[in-house]
Amino acid sequence: MFSFKELGIDSKIISAVEELGFVNPMPIQSEVIPLMLEDNPKDIIALAQTGTGKTAAFGLPIIHKTDTRKRNVQYLIICPTRELCLQIADDLSEYSAKSEKINIAAVFGGSSMERQIDKLKRGAQIVSATPGRLYDLIRRNVIDLTDVKAVILDEADEMLNMGFKEDLEAILQATPKQRNTYMFSATMPDQLLKIANKYMNKPIEITIGKKNSGAENVQHISYFVQAKDRYSALKRIVDYYPDIYGIIFCRTRQETKEVAEKLLQDGYDTEALHGDLSQIQREVVMNKFRLRHTTLLVATDVAARGLDVENLSHIINYNLPDELEIYTHRSGRTGRAGKSGTSIIIANLKEKHKIRLIEEKLNKKFQTMPIPSGKEICEKQLFNLIDRVEKVEVDHTNVEGFLPAIYKKLEWMDRTELIQRFVSIEFNRFLDYYKNLPELNSPSERSKRDGKDAIRKANNYTRFFLNLGARDGLTPTTVIGMIKDFSTVKSIDIGDIEIMKNFSFFEADGNFERELLAGFKNQVIKGREINIEVAEKKKSDGRRESKREGFKGKRDRKRNFDKFDRSKKPNRRKRKN
Repeated sequence: MFSFKELGIDSKIISAVEELGFVNPMPIQSEVIPLMLEDNPKDIIALAQTGTGKTAAFGLPIIHKTDTRKRNVQYLIICPTRELCLQIADDLSEYSAKSEKINIAAVFGGSSMERQIDKLKRGAQIVSATPGRLYDLIRRNVIDLTDVKAVILDEADEMLNMGFKEDLEAILQATPKQRNTYMFSATMPDQLLKIANKYMNKPIEITIGKKNSGAENVQHISYFVQAKDRYSALKRIVDYYPDIYGIIFCRTRQETKEVAEKLLQDGYDTEALHGDLSQIQREVVMNKFRLRHTTLLVATDVAARGLDVENLSHIINYNLPDELEIYTHRSGRTGRAGKSGTSIIIANLKEKHKIRLIEEKLNKKFQTMPIPSGKEICEKQLFNLIDRVEKVEVDHTNVEGFLPAIYKKLEWMDRTELIQRFVSIEFNRFLDYYKNLPELNSPSERSKRDGKDAIRKANNYTRFFLNLGARDGLTPTTVIGMIKDFSTVKSIDIGDIEIMKNFSFFEADGNFERELLAGFKNQVIKGREINIEVAEKKKSDGRRESKREGFKGKRDRKRNFDKFDRSKKPNRRKRKN
């Protein structure tokens, strides 16, 4: 195994790094540092999960190569969020603590631009920046980039997910053409590949682990439940892991607020992180979470961008994300630095195919688990209490004086009864809560048909016809967006979506049939009025029961359309013999 000295790092930097507790470089550092230290370095694309040591991988060599005789910006680090921007600046300051005259500045939104400009004017050879604030500084001509030797794009895929593509391209165009570009990312989506092809010169690609894969030490678990029982399932899962310290990801800020409020009402140490928070509120929430005063953080993906919190035990996907890359980022926040972690998905039975896609892309298998029963939760909590008692440190000096009075108070109880009463103090609240609650597990799939019938029965799906199709640019994602935008229902379970050439079908929770029909009424997309109707349901034997003439089944569909067309167009051209 290489040492930092063998990689060619300056002795002052090595001394500072060793004082921080780093002895040997991590795999990505061993790969990247020698390449960046070369006299004529090449561009690099480094694909690795967050938490694998990327900051030191690019930070140590740029500190080593910084020309302290110059005060202008020589290295530019661009990252998605304020938190990550500050963290990078702090880390680099620690790495360069014993190196003289190296100045590092952090520039980001939500803080005084004047103070940041003043710091740049005083001289900063290394700048850590968020794209929006950096682009503002460039437009105002208050940052000099003529001496930039290299641009580092950290968490590049997340910056694209957050909509910074145009800002990134403008920044890269404003830097010298002869500069190096180093791209660090967990995944490599097509958009990012296009930027690499446009702004990088024959980059060397380094992959730590498998491309677009999750962290190796993460266990992936899926729980299947009816949509209406999603929160109840979350509560059971949280109770089943007594020492949980994790993030619960929700799709929307409203859902984030609702889930966090419910958890707070149920007695959990919870905070919500979403876009409606001010920067000061956000900092308070994050500080409480990092100090473990809060053990559960409920967040949207956008609000959690760039957060780097150590030792997370669990990531819980309250809803499946729409993109594979988002799941990779979520799950990659646990299981870092050789530690194990767990990524959990709460899904309904109709989402099994999505989980299979994630399994194929990540090359990882999900463990499908039944929702913990009340008995299992009580048992887990009981033995967690016993473990805590067994491992607690006793301050004999301070406790000793109270023991005579305690012995006298409890002398009427024997050992067995004393233990029973002690255990019941903590145990009774779980026992009382779960003893009369029904189980949440969805019915098992005895066969393919039985499984589909169970899904339909459990979710009460109604099938809808939509007069838009692939020709109109419709995709499953578009349909989901329309359902959520046009409906007044905050959360609705969606089943199969079939996109045809000129029309489409989708399934949704039949309890909200009226709301969906009303929501789509008079809606227009690209100049076309949307027509939505209840198309069909399925009988218990699997046959379709039509609610709309012409939609009796695949075999009859074309014939019925032809009949419909003939009645509308009597002068239809005859087929030539």
